[in-house]
Amino acid sequence: MVAREDLRTPAVYVLQTLAVAACYYAGGRLGLLYELRVDGSVVSPVWPPTGIAVASLLILGPRVWPGIALGALLVIVHLTPPGPVSLGLLFAGTAAPLCAYWLLRRAGFRTDLGRLRDCLSLVFLGGFAAMLVSSTIAAGLLVVSGDLPAGSFWSAWLPWWVGDAMGVLLIAPVLLILPRVRSPQWSRWREATALVVTAAVLVPVVTHAQGSLLFVVYPLLIWAALRFELPGSTLCALFASFLATGAATERTGPFDQLSDVYIMITLHAFNAAAALTSLLLSAVITEQHNTRRSVEDACKELVEVLEHLTAGESAPHGRPQRGEGPRAG
Repeated sequence: MVAREDLRTPAVYVLQTLAVAACYYAGGRLGLLYELRVDGSVVSPVWPPTGIAVASLLILGPRVWPGIALGALLVIVHLTPPGPVSLGLLFAGTAAPLCAYWLLRRAGFRTDLGRLRDCLSLVFLGGFAAMLVSSTIAAGLLVVSGDLPAGSFWSAWLPWWVGDAMGVLLIAPVLLILPRVRSPQWSRWREATALVVTAAVLVPVVTHAQGSLLFVVYPLLIWAALRFELPGSTLCALFASFLATGAATERTGPFDQLSDVYIMITLHAFNAAAALTSLLLSAVITEQHNTRRSVEDACKELVEVLEHLTAGESAPHGRPQRGEGPRAG
């Protein structure tokens, strides 16, 4: 039995590492389908591999970092021949998720996202702060190698940083909560079906209709957060972001006749607002529900204690005490 477990542990580790690499590569190929051109540089407005990498580290631990490196290597080889710049990009793509993992663990992050502080940590530490590493290294390497002129550093750095951060904000929460998603109660299936149907009809219309109607998505996100908390709101935000990114790359709907810069600004503003709305509002509601359940459990325990105390005080009055018998008159 011991020998079998010893053999099973390396096999599980290898499978986990390969699974992380495969998911990273698949996310990279998906991100490459949606590209925008800003000042001559091609960027992905949402980079799913960063969210996959951060979630993998938080769920499986830092030992799966070779899977992240392998997946990043496969994506880079798909884009450009190996070279010094490729090695630098590989280091940046691996170091940023590890930095996010370290910052989140230092902050006492919980993967269930049941507290507001956990969602804030994921946004500001795992997303905005940690992704500074990858964007700074990548943009600097492209400038040093001559692939970008020196004056284009910030124009490449900002979309790279936002794309990596959006990958964490939109993809990582979904992957973190999916293992704990439970089927809704039968009484709420009708509402869940209504939410899915409404999203399937409303979001494609809003993201592809002429005119600025993207704000119509936010009541849908609020509905999902109020009634289905993190699972509902994060999935709605991801769905809306996916369709909005597709419309932006196709230059249709609200992104029609806009310049490259304004398309990037509008899309990033929408994605960031959707991600923050779904995460923070759901976290507040989940925290309130957990507090209410804790208070209810404490009240039940207090009632049980009072019942036991009352039963203990009333029991001796119903029978004579030991050593006392009936007395003659």
